[in-house]
Amino acid sequence: MEIRNLATFQAVARFLSFNRAAQELNYAQSSVSAQVQALEEELGVQLFDRLGRRILLTEAGSKLLRYAEKMLDLADETRAEVVGAKELKGSLTIKVPETIGVHRLPMVIKEFKSRFHRVRLRFTSCSHEGLRKDLRTGTTDLAFLLAESINASDLSCEALGFEQLLLVAHPGHPLAAKSLVNTGDLKGQTILFSTVDCSYRRGLELILEQEKIAYDSSLDFNSMAALKECVLAGVGIAVLPEVSVAEDIARGRLKALPWAEGKLEVANLMIWYKNRWLSPSLQAFIEVAREILTDIYMTAR
Repeated sequence: MEIRNLATFQAVARFLSFNRAAQELNYAQSSVSAQVQALEEELGVQLFDRLGRRILLTEAGSKLLRYAEKMLDLADETRAEVVGAKELKGSLTIKVPETIGVHRLPMVIKEFKSRFHRVRLRFTSCSHEGLRKDLRTGTTDLAFLLAESINASDLSCEALGFEQLLLVAHPGHPLAAKSLVNTGDLKGQTILFSTVDCSYRRGLELILEQEKIAYDSSLDFNSMAALKECVLAGVGIAVLPEVSVAEDIARGRLKALPWAEGKLEVANLMIWYKNRWLSPSLQAFIEVAREILTDIYMTAR
């Protein structure tokens, strides 16, 4: 695949218009159409659906766009590295659990952008499912994961610090009045789970499975904010990172339950694909994240 054709395809996909792309690239429209057609013939797929005057990306086109953006960014980075450009360029796609994105990452982003303002950053929500594939294929450059560990020999994994987890409920919840909450007390309780804050939910599930505790797990959330609001409303109880509920506990809006299991903790893991060449921009982000987050966790001790 020629870089020029990929750049043309990217422009058409951005504008969803052959005419607009031609104007942007200063090409004849026939040249734009020919380059996109050459890509379609090379790949053996249709990249755009033509609907009268409108065009839309096909599923194959959407997949190619993700890779085209990475390949074009890599070409820019390679060119800058070879000619000795002083400023880093390109883009990074980073998966982040919501808790880390809200409470830990802003200082990393601020510091990184102050040093490397020409590097584009894209953040997506973290999910354990498919993470290894995304890192291996390059659709994700770096990921953060809240988990005890990750078992994958082809991934590099570094623990930057540890997040404390609390079992929390509304102050009016029946369990909030107990001086000690045993695991058996969770029988029949409605427990709210997150599908986006990565893997620490599994720790709670294992404890309940080992104790053979039957509970209501009918509520799953892909938003930590929505989950916490439901706990605040008294819908049920949840295990949440202390950093995300500390203010609500201090204000009396939530109660940390005195669980007999004690405090749980989970590592903030920074993960990348071991066998992949690390671009200068990715190396820079890793170094800044390591520097800032290690300091944050050390200060919080």
